[in-house]
Amino acid sequence: MLPQGFQDKMKKLLGDEYPSFEQALCAPAVRGVRINRIKSGDRNDIPGLGVHTRLSYTEDCFIPEPCDGIGTTAAHHAGMIYVQDPGAMATVNALDVKRGWWVLDSCASPGGKSAQLAAKIGDDGFLLSNEYVPKRAKILVGNLERLGVKNALVTSLDTSELPRLFSEAFDLVLCDAPCSGEGMFRKNDEAISGWSKENVVACAERQTEILENLHSLVKGGGYLLYSTCTYSPEENELVIERFLTEHEEFSLVPVRDTLCAVTADGVIPEGKTRDDLRLCRRFYPHISPGEGQFIALMKKREKQPNMQTILYKEATFTPNRTEESIIKRFLSDNLTSVPEGRFIKQGECVSIISHDCPVPPRSVFMPGVMLGEIRKGIFHPHHHFFSAYGALMKRALNLKYGDPRVKKYLRGEEIDAGDEITDGWCVICYEGVPLAGGKCVGGRIKNHYPKGLRNN
Repeated sequence: MLPQGFQDKMKKLLGDEYPSFEQALCAPAVRGVRINRIKSGDRNDIPGLGVHTRLSYTEDCFIPEPCDGIGTTAAHHAGMIYVQDPGAMATVNALDVKRGWWVLDSCASPGGKSAQLAAKIGDDGFLLSNEYVPKRAKILVGNLERLGVKNALVTSLDTSELPRLFSEAFDLVLCDAPCSGEGMFRKNDEAISGWSKENVVACAERQTEILENLHSLVKGGGYLLYSTCTYSPEENELVIERFLTEHEEFSLVPVRDTLCAVTADGVIPEGKTRDDLRLCRRFYPHISPGEGQFIALMKKREKQPNMQTILYKEATFTPNRTEESIIKRFLSDNLTSVPEGRFIKQGECVSIISHDCPVPPRSVFMPGVMLGEIRKGIFHPHHHFFSAYGALMKRALNLKYGDPRVKKYLRGEEIDAGDEITDGWCVICYEGVPLAGGKCVGGRIKNHYPKGLRNN
């Protein structure tokens, strides 16, 4: 049952459209799938996903039928796809994100939008993916590992700390702000039970604070993209109106035409006169398949010269000569070419960093690609290594859709290598896409797929 206060607000907001909106909320929630170009490349044929409907506002997303069990498929495990609400996918498609950009996703978990951005900016771009809650930051890391992201730095910082690290550093800052979650009502009963007018007001205050923390991180000529999964004007247009009043260097700009076609205009709250708030976009389930989403795209006035500044010094450890020799020998023995970048150590874990951003002094959960650990002079590769660089492995076992070894591997069992590969570390691929690692011994592949990721 929808909260009465919510019903009253939406009736006032939507008028004659409210019955259609309410009817849509009674229908089953819609799940979308995004093709992860980092690992799937240009292919659009994802085996085992059945019939699917393309979404008009992006070339990478569709709605599969049926969708049940998609999270246990090999395509999902291999990072070929990411399951995501169509409304959430829409946000990053508000603008034309360029290769090579520096991008900040400030409230990033579980990582769907971060991974979208990583694919768009390419390996020569840089993504700072920040999540304040450490437990959620770990989920974020797991998703970026699976999706083969190489160019990201994952941190767990309060947004108030970010201006102490960067000034005018990013071409795009995404603020997918924590909200009251009204747009998730038909897929999350807890969102309904936890709704209150007081919570809406509290969320709006927090969102205002977060935006205030982020504005100085945007380059002159860069973009600030604000989104929520709620309908409340208090958390949406009113937050934007206050921000623009206090920061005249920012202005609302139109989103891409394809997104305009599947969304409604922003509303002008009672007592406000800013007509430009109509440039904001509202994603409604009775207009487009998916859950609720609010999107506001703002651009910062050009500034000459650009004053991009990093306000801290990196405080990382580098492997010693012996450790570096072990790492390089492992890479040269197992890869057709060694990736460019610098090695750092966090505890026992060795990572390779290909981006140019210094690693912040604390709360770093993933600085680049986690390669593995050195234990007693032996290098033990990490799952992220196989996911990100598996395409370079000298030994590869490519499993096709329907091969019974796929299910066995995903359950954590040893599988038969046949005569295809020699003894040593190898990557198991699914339909040509790196899935995970193993070690071939005598024609059998010992399973090194992390236990927490395996199918039951």
